[in-house]
Amino acid sequence: MADTTANHATSRPRRPGIAGVAADWASDQRAFKTASWGKAMMWIFLLSDTFIFGCFLLAYMTARMSTVVPWPDASKVFGLQIGGSDVPLILIAIMTFVLISSSGTMAMAVNCAYQRRRGATVVLMLFTALMGATFVGMQAFEWTKLISEGVRPWGNPFGAAQFGATFFMITGFHGTHVTIGVIFLLIVARKVWRGEYDRGDRGFFTSRRGDYEQVEIMGLYWHFVDLVWVFIFAFFYLW
Repeated sequence: MADTTANHATSRPRRPGIAGVAADWASDQRAFKTASWGKAMMWIFLLSDTFIFGCFLLAYMTARMSTVVPWPDASKVFGLQIGGSDVPLILIAIMTFVLISSSGTMAMAVNCAYQRRRGATVVLMLFTALMGATFVGMQAFEWTKLISEGVRPWGNPFGAAQFGATFFMITGFHGTHVTIGVIFLLIVARKVWRGEYDRGDRGFFTSRRGDYEQVEIMGLYWHFVDLVWVFIFAFFYLW
């Protein structure tokens, strides 16, 4: 009983009402005060990018719901012929699996980086970059297939003319993000392999000795790119 009373006495009392809510919200400021400039700037960039992708997807919804011409059937437009039969969305399913799986390898790379396991970090980052490049390659194949079938930003043979413009704009913008992410993954992986973070070499993407935060920052970017694809997948291929 005495121990219980002592523990209760030393515990921090909760403020009632509005003051307590304000204190709970104010406690989050510690996370921002201790964040590095690199991580804070990445969060700000991702927030601004969220607004851009959000505007693109809202424009897509507006175009689709306002057009009087039938919208193309995604299962037919994005289907492939395998063994003489049409398989709907098979390429898109593989693309989605590859990109979402890369988030897992990126998360493991961040964990290994903070454990100073350079070899495992490099392997996982390279594997993440490989899956990102595979995704972009499959997207290029998808674009080539649609263009060969007559889909253009100003029209297409499958239905509403707005389909081509919104599809190429949004998937192209996302594919550019993935491509940039692959490039920077290779840059950071090379620095990890060369031991620049262990030595604290001054230069591009390096700062303090033993600071592997750049790997985590790359992870934030990569997870964002994967999350955006989930919304694009739902809007374009499942709706």
